[in-house]
Order: sequence, then C-alpha cells, then structure tokens
Amino acid sequence: MDLDYQGIRQRFRWIMPGTFQMGSPDMQAERYHNETLHEVTLTQGFWLADSACTQALWTAVMGVNPSRFQDDPNLPVENVNWRDVQQFIEKLNTLFPDLHANLPTEAQWEYACRAGTQTPFSFRENITPEQANYDGNYPYAGGETGLYRERTVPVKSLPPNPWGLFEMHGNVWEWCADWYAEEYPKQAITNPLGPDQGTSRVLRGGSWGSGAGYARSADRLGYMPDGRVDDFGFRLILS
Repeated sequence: MDLDYQGIRQRFRWIMPGTFQMGSPDMQAERYHNETLHEVTLTQGFWLADSACTQALWTAVMGVNPSRFQDDPNLPVENVNWRDVQQFIEKLNTLFPDLHANLPTEAQWEYACRAGTQTPFSFRENITPEQANYDGNYPYAGGETGLYRERTVPVKSLPPNPWGLFEMHGNVWEWCADWYAEEYPKQAITNPLGPDQGTSRVLRGGSWGSGAGYARSADRLGYMPDGRVDDFGFRLILS
C-alpha cells in the first residue's frame, strides 16, 4: 500500500500476524544480557513502512529538515528525537485522519526485521557492507572488515529483507513506541507493549556509525526520548 503526499510516496508492506522467538540465544556472538529469548505472539497484522522515513516526507509534513546529511531527499531523516517523531505523526494523522500512523512496538519491529529468520540477521549468520550500512571496521563475529561509508545512504539502496523491508539492519537507528525495559519476560507473551513508564525509549537496528553487531535483529538500545543524534531515525506503522 502506498501513501502519496505532495508527490512523495511511502510504501507499506502488510505483515501477517504470527509467533516468533524474540531476543537471542545464549550462544549468539556479541549478544547482551537484555536479549532473553522468549516466545511472542502478535495476533494482529499491520502495515509497516518498507523504509525509514525520508527527509522528503519529513520536510513536506514539518516544513524543516533537521538532518545532518542533506544532499539527497531520499536519505532517511535523522537527528530527530522521539518527541519530534510524535509531533510528525500527529501532523501526518491530521492530514490523513484515517491513516492511524504510529511507531511500531519493539516486538513488531523485531518480528518484521527477522522476516521469519532466527539467525543474527535476516541475511542469516552475518552481513557485509553490500547488504547493510554500518561501520565496516567493526565486522560481526570475526567477519572480514569492509567499507565504512561514514554517513547515511538513500533508503532502498541496499537489498531488502525477505519481507521486502529495506535497511532494517544499519543506516539509522529506528525509534520504537515502547519505553525501554532492562529485562524481557522469560515466559511467552502476546502483543507486548513494553513497560507503562520509564526514562528511555527503544531504538533498534544499528546505524551507519555502529559496528555490525549492533545491527543484529535482537540488538536493543535505550535512549532518552529528547536525545537527537545524527543516526537516529524511524519508520512508520499503520495500526
């Protein structure tokens, strides 16, 4: 499904409901203690943007571009904090009252990122800079060093995952809806929304400035919701 606004198109992919193993197994290289493996069931399907929000769409809605890298309107918007994104979503939903745009939950994000896989990446056991935009000086689990671009790349310029979603690994960290939880539950859970309150919001996916291990499907980052960094962006969900 496509959203068109002022000649700018954002495509959404339908993600079917399902059950998956969220987190990472104990033996996975470079994992963190906060990735406890547990079963998650998502009972409702959802439309997820097939790319991070572009500077073109952000500027059309907000009238300004906060990004550091601005030489291509198809670059992902970055340098936006969680509260900025909430303002963008509010304006977009005012423009399109039936859209019901939001940020994905952390569980929805990982489910879509994995695209049916249980390996460290949707590209299986490892990644290369030809598949994801990360700091190639820091490969994953003994892999070969490679290109470090030192900046973002335009959305959809690298291969998609098996569900047609681009740059879920690397390029920009992506804000999620949840408050950050230091620990996952150990038991199976249905439609998790994260804690009721907290001090940090969830970011997922790694970025152009981080090593490959941070781009793993299970990797998690908590950051204060008013923090702006030049590798923080987001993608939309329609609920």
